[in-house]
Amino acid sequence: MAARYLAQIIVLGGQVVGRAFTRALRQEFQASQQAAKRAGGGKEGAKSAAKDNLSGITLQESMQILNISKLDAPTVEKNFEHLFKVNDKSKGGSFYLQSKVIRAKERLDQELAPKKNIDSGAAQQDTKEAPPPPT
Repeated sequence: MAARYLAQIIVLGGQVVGRAFTRALRQEFQASQQAAKRAGGGKEGAKSAAKDNLSGITLQESMQILNISKLDAPTVEKNFEHLFKVNDKSKGGSFYLQSKVIRAKERLDQELAPKKNIDSGAAQQDTKEAPPPPT
């Protein structure tokens, strides 16, 4: 008799955990779809959402941490250097804040990397010599 009640408790507990797991999974799926839509939708939104998941920080949050409004490599580097030095633990800063600054810069570097490749490709094309005239 006791084994029967114990089996019922185990089955009911499994059902409750299973329902909770599927509900959490659905919510996570919806949240990831909404994040992709906020990031621009389509392939670009999916890429941005993947970068957010990989780094654990969104592009907007990274820009807020480094206090920048426009994604510009020199500004990112300047603000990163300042905030990194200010939050140095040996100067009474916070290691946690310093690590957040590092993660924010890494996320912005991910966003700037394709732009750097495009810019460097254009610069290389500009510096190529013109082909010699036919003789």
